[in-house]
Amino acid sequence: IFLPASLALMALILGVLIRGWAGVAATGAVIVFSILASMGLGFWIGLPFSPPISPAQTIVLMIVVANCVHLLVTVQQRLRAGDSRHDAIVESVRLILHPVFLASLTTALGFLSMNFSEVPPYRHLGIFVAFGIAASFILSVTFLPALLSLLPVRAPKERRFRAPTMNFLAESVLRYRKALIWGWLAIAAAMALAVPRNELNDVLVHFFDKSVEFRQDTDFMDERLSGNTLLEYSLRASAEGGVTDPRFLTEVSKFAEWYRKQPPVRHVAVITDTFRQLNKSMHGDDPAAYRIPESSELAAQYLLLYELSLPQGLDLNNQIDRSRSATRLSVSAETLDSKELLALNARAEAWLKDNAPHVAGVNSTGPAALFAYIGQRNIRAMMIGTMVVLLAISAILLFALRSLRLGLISIVPNLLPAVLGFGVWGLTVGQVGLSLSVVVAMTVGIVVDDTVHFLAKYRRARREHGLGPEDAVRQTFETAGRALFTTTVVLVAGFLILVFSPFIPTAQVGVLTAMIIGFALIADLSLLPALLTMLDRKKQA
Repeated sequence: IFLPASLALMALILGVLIRGWAGVAATGAVIVFSILASMGLGFWIGLPFSPPISPAQTIVLMIVVANCVHLLVTVQQRLRAGDSRHDAIVESVRLILHPVFLASLTTALGFLSMNFSEVPPYRHLGIFVAFGIAASFILSVTFLPALLSLLPVRAPKERRFRAPTMNFLAESVLRYRKALIWGWLAIAAAMALAVPRNELNDVLVHFFDKSVEFRQDTDFMDERLSGNTLLEYSLRASAEGGVTDPRFLTEVSKFAEWYRKQPPVRHVAVITDTFRQLNKSMHGDDPAAYRIPESSELAAQYLLLYELSLPQGLDLNNQIDRSRSATRLSVSAETLDSKELLALNARAEAWLKDNAPHVAGVNSTGPAALFAYIGQRNIRAMMIGTMVVLLAISAILLFALRSLRLGLISIVPNLLPAVLGFGVWGLTVGQVGLSLSVVVAMTVGIVVDDTVHFLAKYRRARREHGLGPEDAVRQTFETAGRALFTTTVVLVAGFLILVFSPFIPTAQVGVLTAMIIGFALIADLSLLPALLTMLDRKKQA
């Protein structure tokens, strides 16, 4: 449902902002072919499809629109300047080829950095989208211009409020540049202090909205049955056959009793309960005999007797390993978030270390524990991925802009949106789940797009037209401002569509990403020009 809704929304936004059905139709064709290329190439190399990958088509759609908008807006500007349709298209491709290539490259790198993730579906999502971005770039500079040359493209009259609005923004930024820089510095510091308020926390069964049948079933289990959290422990004895050692069994039994006293725990399944029951049965059901057998030989005989009494096809391999050196303990608890679960597991392992000298080793597992631990590992992995992609994108910008000064200036508005986004998230929500750990790496490539287009137009104004910093900023607002605003509206609206997903991680990614992209536009239209006019005073050759 997201793809049709996204297509309808994009058509509406483009129709309002571009005001030309030919541009909307041409963009729609590029969208379809890019999505087909993304999905086809992904499936061709064997990538599976899973719920976290569902936003891939919508993300590709938005990036396609962002690429196409720059060409469409530039063509309209050239037509209004008096160029023929052919000349307008040729000149527009020349003007946008370099920035669109850079924007596509950095965006693709951002999504490919998701391969640092410990979660395979997020790695697959990054690859799917990267394929779509590559197809989008190729089609935007080949197929789209060719299609526009065949369609009745026209240049609608400039709305009266547009040019004055961009001029007003440019003049305001130039007039209050110092105040803007100090204001951004204060906001960035405040939001940076709020970022640590976010804590890694997830509830596995709450990944789905309450309207989903699976969520309704898990809520029913939590309210009326054994609960949704399952912790599994493999407790190893010090020697082969050691599971019949009374000392080992006693410590395992005490561990089970400790767990039963923990508030969230509802049931503990352990083999020592079977030994106790067997010992009681072999003593005429005397309640006083409900205890661990007194010798290893007796425990081994009880175990053999119990196995022989099982129906054909059943055994104890799900409770004791074949070498009789380890046993399984299963804990069922009410729904716990990852923070509570990790704390409970840490207390359990600490108890074993202090009170069970004959338990030689312990391994904890279970779906809930796996997701809790993978969340922590994913955060660490994505921090590395984010640093790598930031360094790569910064190096690309330094090389592409051929200016150390502009490259360093560009880093500031590329980093601040993520700081602001996670700062606001820390103040309002305060919990970062598994899905949000990939947002910084994913969005850094997207937010660079506006910076690339702004700096490309600014650099051209400085070098080709010989303008000073202030006049170059004015011209950049006039030539790039509308396209930047349009692409941001498209991206924000597209990601906000994901809010309606019943898969909560997808909805959260949509909200946070839209927020970061919105902050990026504000930074690129206020902080970036202020920094350029303050720091780029050197006369261009």
